[in-house]
Parts: sequence; C-alpha cells; structure tokens
Amino acid sequence: MIASIYGILKFKSPGHITVEVNGVGYRIFIPLSTFYELSDEGTTVRLNIYTAVREDAIHLFGFCSSEEKQLFEMLLTVNGIGPKLALSLLSGITPKDFIGAVFTEDRTMLTRIPGVGKKMAERIILELRDKLARLDAAAAGERSKDRASPMDALREDALSALVNLGYKKSTAKTVVDRVFEGSTDVISLEEALKKALQLMS
Repeated sequence: MIASIYGILKFKSPGHITVEVNGVGYRIFIPLSTFYELSDEGTTVRLNIYTAVREDAIHLFGFCSSEEKQLFEMLLTVNGIGPKLALSLLSGITPKDFIGAVFTEDRTMLTRIPGVGKKMAERIILELRDKLARLDAAAAGERSKDRASPMDALREDALSALVNLGYKKSTAKTVVDRVFEGSTDVISLEEALKKALQLMS
C-alpha cells in the first residue's frame, strides 16, 4: 500500500499527474486544490497518497496536505461516494468551506458541487457531522488533565478547532466567547462549532 510518494513531476494536468520515481512513472489522480499547489513540470514533488485497490485496477490519489487526504478518506465512508466523486467534491469546494457547510447544514452550498444532489447533501451532513467534529477535536490535541470544568474543555476544543479550520485565533476567541456567554449547560463540540460558524457567516 503506497502512503506517500516523492519524485519528479513529469506531467501535470488538472485531473491527474505523472510522478517519476527511480525510473517508474506513477499516474496519480488529484483534486484541483492540489493541482494549483504544484510547481512546474521537472520539479520534485511530495504527495500524500490514497491507494484504491479494485479487482481490475489500482488507482493512486494524491494530496498536498494530510488534512485533505483525511477528508477524502472520510468522504469514502459516506454511502454512495466513491473515489471519483470524493475527488470531485474536493475540487469543487475548499476543505474549510466543506466542513463549515456540514456543521451549519448548508445544503445549498453542498448542492453547488457537481455530482451532489439534495439527497446526497443530506447524506453527507448526516453521516459526516459527528466524524468531522471528532476529527477537529483530535486535531486540537489532547485535553489537559488540569482543566477546571467540562465547559472550559469544550471552549478550548472549539477554539482550537476553529483555528485548525483557518480562522485567526483572535477572531475565533471572540466568537467562541459569544457562543458560551451566559451558557450554563454543557453543549457538545458539534453544537458549539455550528453556532460559531453561523456567527462567522
């Protein structure tokens, strides 16, 4: 199973590239986001790889960031989404906007992506909402054992998750403070992120 690849970029197009490693050329399918990150042909490239094995073929899918590969793998867990549609999804929307659309249940944004209808958008939201919340919590790092309360823990996780999504820490902190202001009940990380993203939109 190929997990990553490092070699010479021999061919580059929006849909796929060829990377040569020790005289062997590997055809790798990529999303547009990765295409725009790549340098010119003839330069070295390093990609995170997802290997899709079928009875009649082995396909490689490449990503510049590990986060994008994680999101790709998560999309494959949704019923009805295969590698090609997952790649199309990542080409039609940024990871940040996609995660935001799932948390805020923005079906309109999701259905703008080629290949995603209303039923598919509903399925994506239903099946990925909790998984994405857990992914952001994990990316935020381990919780400190000395935290004062569950509410403080949720506040810190929500702040870290928003920073991981690309928001400035100062802006994220202001929004998180608004979400938890006057709240006496411990809410879930998913709900906190949903409210925060709604305030930012």
